[in-house]
Amino acid sequence: MEIRPHRIINRKKTRKIKVGNVSVGGNSQISVQSMTNTLTTDIKRTVQQIKVLENAGADIVRVSCPDEESTKALKHIVKEIKAPIVADIHFHYKRAIEAAKMGASCLRINPGNIGSKDRILEVVKAAKDNNCSIRIGVNAGSLEKKLLEKFKEPCPEALVESAMYNIKLLEDNDFFNFKISVKSSDVFLTVKSYEQLSKICDYPLHLGITEAGGLFTGSIKSSIGIGQLLMNGIGDTIRVSLSSDPADEVKAGYEILKSLGIRARGVNIISCPSCARQAFPVIETVKELERKLSHVKKPITLSIIGCVVNGPGEAAQTEIGLTGGGQDSNLLYLSGLPHSKVASTEIIDKVVKLVEDKVKEKNN
Repeated sequence: MEIRPHRIINRKKTRKIKVGNVSVGGNSQISVQSMTNTLTTDIKRTVQQIKVLENAGADIVRVSCPDEESTKALKHIVKEIKAPIVADIHFHYKRAIEAAKMGASCLRINPGNIGSKDRILEVVKAAKDNNCSIRIGVNAGSLEKKLLEKFKEPCPEALVESAMYNIKLLEDNDFFNFKISVKSSDVFLTVKSYEQLSKICDYPLHLGITEAGGLFTGSIKSSIGIGQLLMNGIGDTIRVSLSSDPADEVKAGYEILKSLGIRARGVNIISCPSCARQAFPVIETVKELERKLSHVKKPITLSIIGCVVNGPGEAAQTEIGLTGGGQDSNLLYLSGLPHSKVASTEIIDKVVKLVEDKVKEKNN
């Protein structure tokens, strides 16, 4: 049993490209990305962090390549990990060529910042020769000077014009294996830019609110911006940019997708905020369950409700449910049906066992 969204999302059909072994666009599932914050030259720590991100569910991982030593490190990093790597390149066209040769699956560049058309042609050739895709990364904080002079400030029209200019640079070089982002730290600017771009091109779009902030504020801003676009059928891959542990970006990304019924991973806990009616400590219980069930990857719905007002109704819509009851007689549900009574002191152990049993059942 899974909760179904009441509104059907009609996702725009874009071109399908490949980022390593991951399909982006078309009818592919919306992928979740993050980025390492280790020194890329520190191969051991970078590999360790990528493996943590993979375990959290990252489909694609980006690493920064500011110098030749970093691009050389890619050759060793890609041998140790499963997720396709996006090399983050700024200005230095040779870094893009090196990254493609060293095993990157995608190059994140602004073609307009790479330099002359000859240099762009060299980058495109390297991408073609090494089966490497490209992400055109337009950012409100680094718009071309001529666009800032024309529009006076970052605006949707400026970001879209930059994207279309860069698209033409790649198309003129007979290259079409790319996706696009038009990011800003401003939610309104970001959403309007993507909406405008989506109307005039069919390349896959990488969504994100750039420099969104810390875990709490950044997750909220990203949920509003990314969520609004996804609800309107726009977007093929997402990154939640946070000043936090990169694994938090992946978790937040999945929470956005889970909330919209787009992708499911792990335990989706539906819980009440608690009040004087609660028959057990809801907040503490949910925190402990989140910790003890963080290893679960199979999608499972779990409701934790402190009293009988909404408890039975929520339990009817989840695979496992708990409703608070008087005199320490809380009630557990399986597939919407009453299963057994449980004392408050036994809730954590009983719920964890039920979830793990459900995982085994799904695996068989």
